[in-house]
Amino acid sequence: MDQNAVLDIGLSGLLIAAKLAAPVLITSLVVGFAISLFQSMTQIQEVTLSFVPKAVAVSIALLVCGHWMISEIVLFTHELFDKIPALLRGS
Repeated sequence: MDQNAVLDIGLSGLLIAAKLAAPVLITSLVVGFAISLFQSMTQIQEVTLSFVPKAVAVSIALLVCGHWMISEIVLFTHELFDKIPALLRGS
């Protein structure tokens, strides 16, 4: 196994991690921004007003995107297992 193979696997792992984290992070960011904007307009400074909608939105995002996320990570794992013989051969 050479350096290029290790870098390729590492890059693929980072890309799949970013793809899988994006729906949850973007949902949390958008809802957090909307709640923050609402709080600044109404001057309501309640902690649970920020936390509960984000938790609900993230759980909905996981329900919506969960099947796709599992499919992507299973596909990535299968690709890694398919690369094992070539990596052991050194080609």
